[in-house]
Amino acid sequence: MSETSPSEQPPRSPYEILGDQGIKDLVAAFYDVMDTNPEAAEIRAMHAEDLSPVRSKLTAYLVGWMGGPPVYQAIAGTVCLTDPHAPFHIGPRQRDQWLMCMDEALERIGASEELKTMLKLPMQHVAETVQNQETSDPAPRDPNIIAASRS
Repeated sequence: MSETSPSEQPPRSPYEILGDQGIKDLVAAFYDVMDTNPEAAEIRAMHAEDLSPVRSKLTAYLVGWMGGPPVYQAIAGTVCLTDPHAPFHIGPRQRDQWLMCMDEALERIGASEELKTMLKLPMQHVAETVQNQETSDPAPRDPNIIAASRS
């Protein structure tokens, strides 16, 4: 029987590193950061007071996204992130707030440097995918323009 050296080990997925509980812990830390860090106030304001439903959704999404079973797809029927975020103004500042919350959450759960490096670019890609505006500040609405949307 031959042993495989660590350098010959197949790469592990973030799901294999964290498991279900680790992802739950990451999501809990993420929303705790969002809920308490004043730098995340804009994105916190986009959420309901009760974060339980969105915690469950993000946990389900990340399980599949990180290499585990497709839990979110089974629940939502899709893994599309742009539709659920379409009603919100998400520009570069809001994108960066989301990334700051995720970076801090990874720190809080004691994620290894390997895991943080593994997730850095993919998390940036997710945040850029959800960004739906080129500017961070919503355009002012002119109440004198009849054709303006009243949403």
